[in-house]
Amino acid sequence: MASSILLMGPTGAGKTALAITLAERLPVEIVSVDSAMVYRGLDIGTAKPDRATLARAPHHLIDLCDPTDGYSAGLFVRDAERAMADIRGRGRIPLLVGGTMLYFRALAAGLASLPVRDPELRRALDERAAREGWPALHAELARADPAAADRIAPTDAQRIQRALEVHAITGRPISAGYRADWRRDPGRDSLRLVVAPRDRSWLHERLARRLDTMMEQGFLAEVEGLYARGDLTAAHPAIRTVGYRQLWAHVAGEASLDEARARALAATRQLAKRQLTWLKREPDVHWFDAADAATAEDVPERVRTWALGRT
Repeated sequence: MASSILLMGPTGAGKTALAITLAERLPVEIVSVDSAMVYRGLDIGTAKPDRATLARAPHHLIDLCDPTDGYSAGLFVRDAERAMADIRGRGRIPLLVGGTMLYFRALAAGLASLPVRDPELRRALDERAAREGWPALHAELARADPAAADRIAPTDAQRIQRALEVHAITGRPISAGYRADWRRDPGRDSLRLVVAPRDRSWLHERLARRLDTMMEQGFLAEVEGLYARGDLTAAHPAIRTVGYRQLWAHVAGEASLDEARARALAATRQLAKRQLTWLKREPDVHWFDAADAATAEDVPERVRTWALGRT
C-alpha cells in the first residue's frame, strides 16, 4: 500500500473528531474504513458524520449502497484504492479512519483467495441457526477452525456463517486461507496510528453515554423506518450491524426496548473488545491514549512530523 495515514481504534474512541482536526490542519482527505457507514440510511446508529461535519471534512466511502445490498472486504479494497489514487492525484494524502480491522488488513495485506458465496449452503446454515442458535454453530466452528472461532463472537451470525461456508466448500479452515494468501506489501511507507484508552472502563462509560445520545437523536425511529420498508430482514448484513440488530428485534416484537438497549450496549462493548484484540496484534503502530486530552494535539503533531519527513 502506497503512502497513507491509518487512524485506527475501537468504536467510540474519538477517531472521527481527530480525523476532522487533521483534515482541517493538514493536506489529507478522509477515507472511511467502516463496514456499516457504507449503507445509506444507517446514520444515527453508526455515528455517521452529519451534513455539517461532512461539509467541513468530506469523507470518502460512506453512503455507497442500499441496505439491501451486500458489501465486502473485496469491494472495500477496490473502492478504497480508487479513492486513494484520486486523493494522491490531487497531491494530498489519504487518511484512512475507522474500526473495521478486516478492511484495514485486507487493504494492507491483500485478500485471501476464498470461494464465492453459496446461496443454498447459506440457507441451510440459516435454517440450522433458527433451530439451534448461532452459539451452537459457533461451537461447531470452534471444532473445525479454532483460530477463526477465537476471533468471532458466538453471536456474530454473518462471520460464523461465512467461516462454516468456506470450511464446507474447501475442507480447509478460513483462517488458513487468510494466512496463506496475505501477500501484499504491508505498507511500510504509511503512518499507522491507534487511538485507544488505556483504561477500558473509560470506553465502557463513553459507549453507554453515546448510546443514550443516539436514542435521544432518534435511533429507534431510524430502525423503525428501515423495518417499515418491507424489503429488509434480520438476515441482511446491514441489519446485523451492532445496535441495529438489537433494536430490530424490539421493533419485530421479540424484545422489550429495555432489553434491546441492554443487548445493544453489551454487543457494542464486545465489538470494542474484539477491535482492541486485533489492534494489539498490529505491527509498527503508534499508540495514543484516547482518554488523554493531550492526544488531540499529539496526533496532529505526529502526523505533521511524519509528513515533513517525506518532503
